Amino acid sequence: MVSKMPFDWQKDLALLSLVARVPEVVVIHPSLAVNTLQDLVAYARANPRKINYGSAGTGSITHLAVELLKTEAKIDLVHVPYRGAAPAVNDLLGGHVQMVVLDTPVLLPHIRSGAVKALAVTSATRSAALPDVPTTGEAGFKTVLSDNWYGLSAPAGVPPDVLEKLHKAVVATLRSPELKKQFDSQDAIPSPMTPGEFASFVKTEQAKWGPVVVATGAQAGVNCPTLLPDVAIA
Repeated sequence: MVSKMPFDWQKDLALLSLVARVPEVVVIHPSLAVNTLQDLVAYARANPRKINYGSAGTGSITHLAVELLKTEAKIDLVHVPYRGAAPAVNDLLGGHVQMVVLDTPVLLPHIRSGAVKALAVTSATRSAALPDVPTTGEAGFKTVLSDNWYGLSAPAGVPPDVLEKLHKAVVATLRSPELKKQFDSQDAIPSPMTPGEFASFVKTEQAKWGPVVVATGAQAGVNCPTLLPDVAIA
């Protein structure tokens, strides 16, 4: 998504550990008369380009997650990028877009109030905050996984003994009950890894998302207006 990267992560960074995964959830406006992800896919196939989905911006995980679903489900949806999750949620609540895929903490209050409907979490396992909502894999779309994840790294060249001390401190913290309690409040999952495991994870993510970026032509920093004109809901 960046025409010229200022660094090469494999040469210029020393990865320490994945820190946390935050599940995302497929949510729709109640006016869209579907109750499951399978229903949504069936409707979208019968009504191409009739569903508008909002995202936190072009190239964001909230954009690419839906593009991944579009590819696997063979459906055609209309992307409406915003400058952040908040305006996307506002327009979802207003019915200007009919669908979003965003982090569960962002959508949880609206799901619980019934203002929007959760169809599936885009994680390998169900969300503790939404135990009754199936995963995309349970709905038949096993490759549609889009946890929002965070990790720690240091500059390349940091002495190995220092990196080892940092890694031990990170793992100990991620396994502490105090931090887990804080993460639980944000529906985040502590995810300690060895540096090697973290590097392998990043390479796997690149292999998964690279083709999606190429297919969509997404570019970092390129966005669209925050407001969408009134759109009739099909």
